Amino acid sequence: MTEVLIPPQLAAALAARDYVDLTPVQSAVLAPAAAGRDLLVSAQTGSGKTVAYGLALVDTLMGDAERLHRTAEPQALIVAPTRELALQVQRELTWLYADTGARIIACVGGMDARRERRLLEDGAHIVVGTPGRLRDHIERGALEPYSAKAVVLDEADEMLDLGFREDLEFILNATPEDRRTLLFSATIPAAIATLAKRYQQNALRIEAGTRERGHQDIDYRVIRVFPNEVEHAVVNVLRQIEPKTAIIFANTRNAVRHLQATLVERGFSAVFLSGELGQHERNLALQSLRDGRARICVATDVAARGIDLPNLALVIHAELPHDAEVMQHRSGRTGRAGNKGVSVLLVPTTRRRRAESLLAEAGIRAEWTGPPTADDIRALDRERIFADPLLTEEPSEEDRQVAAVLMERKSPEDIAMALARVLRSRLPEPEEVSDPGFARSATAGPRGRPERDLKMTGDMAWFRADVGRANRADPKWLLPMICRRGKVTRDDIGAIRIHDTTTEFQVSAALAETFIVNARKANADDVFITPIQEGEGGAPPPRFRRHAEEGREPRGEGKPFKKRPPPGAAKGKAERGGFKHRKNRERR
Repeated sequence: MTEVLIPPQLAAALAARDYVDLTPVQSAVLAPAAAGRDLLVSAQTGSGKTVAYGLALVDTLMGDAERLHRTAEPQALIVAPTRELALQVQRELTWLYADTGARIIACVGGMDARRERRLLEDGAHIVVGTPGRLRDHIERGALEPYSAKAVVLDEADEMLDLGFREDLEFILNATPEDRRTLLFSATIPAAIATLAKRYQQNALRIEAGTRERGHQDIDYRVIRVFPNEVEHAVVNVLRQIEPKTAIIFANTRNAVRHLQATLVERGFSAVFLSGELGQHERNLALQSLRDGRARICVATDVAARGIDLPNLALVIHAELPHDAEVMQHRSGRTGRAGNKGVSVLLVPTTRRRRAESLLAEAGIRAEWTGPPTADDIRALDRERIFADPLLTEEPSEEDRQVAAVLMERKSPEDIAMALARVLRSRLPEPEEVSDPGFARSATAGPRGRPERDLKMTGDMAWFRADVGRANRADPKWLLPMICRRGKVTRDDIGAIRIHDTTTEFQVSAALAETFIVNARKANADDVFITPIQEGEGGAPPPRFRRHAEEGREPRGEGKPFKKRPPPGAAKGKAERGGFKHRKNRERR
């Protein structure tokens, strides 16, 4: 960190937080060209922009003074789109301004408005809040920003997307015209440029890193999964990476609650966040993550912006986001301020094209793999045992005495096995999962077809189940059974032909190898599934045999059969049609 760039009033606070180097956006706002000017800053999430505008405001709020004096009216307003982001900004600025005497309060929806009014009456130097709540306080006379020296709009693009334009314009119009206006946004679309042109004067444009730069600290991975194994894949990813803190995103409240309950049942310490929670419940969940009582947060996109958790090393997209921007904001919870992080997208077989489109739109290159297997995780566990505090911490004298007694009564092997049981009991068991393989499996030939000599029809492979009409076979229960046993979807199944004692059905050739592996694992006495080999004999299905004897040919797979028209059939048909028409007319 270049010492001359740091405002002396904040140097001690930054040093206490082990700041070694300023991020690009922090250096840019402290450059001589930015001093005292309005700023229009585009900076990706996790770039350190909260500290950046905290640094930029020092000269405006304090000048050469070492401490701030008590004030009746706020000197700066900071507007953020969500409660979580506003509260996070308040926490960041509180430690940054700890030695300046600054009083910083938050005014956000979902909190006690009367308490906020009392705090405002006592005076505050910086007020951080959401647009609606700040406007409400101004209209009621509790907040008087008429002497404010600066206004910061954080995540301005998000506030416009959420429909806060009118509130923002009201707040800006209530502040002095000669104020500093600092506008921070991930992107600068036309609406942001228009807002800046109207409310900023001679603004300095700062671009703190490109979109690609924002990906450098995040390792993007795509994991192929079967639709019915998404939760199992989540468990195995958590067990493989073993992050100190992780966020898992789902798209609906119900999915979030279900996934959080599933993880707790399997032994993970997990909380959830969604729009249905009140602010107090959200605060409790986030605090449990910050103090280490919980390691995993399952959330809807309410947590995609404005949540900064310590040691957050992993983001899992259990369900694909709706667009590329949301994916980047979700992923941006990790890989922040120079720290490394991992973002994992779980992609079911039916969502591959959507995932590819999202990644292409965001300009992200990701590694595609299958899910971590249970064997992979158990192998990692055997290595991790040696780093467990039980084996690395210095033993006490009492520990030595107990160990001596154990050595007298038990063999070293018995003690080692007991220790292994203790260590394993603290870890959730990994799940058995399979790799769908998508286009080409590990055993695929040069054209992507399985090397086993399966009977192929176009892009489909044939299989046989030992159940038929005699067993009351019916597609209503056969199709779900096939999907469940082979871990495929209905879209992966082709024709189903039910015979007297067997049923033949098609499965997508790309999934044939994986399908039979899964089906054989689940084979039981009730229904046994086997592949039909290329060239395997056997009479055709009864309806095929009947049509062949009658000289008819099929119109196509799954369509009714028709007779070959004899010569002159077209003419005869026309004549019959005419006769039928006359006959009907005579009846009328």
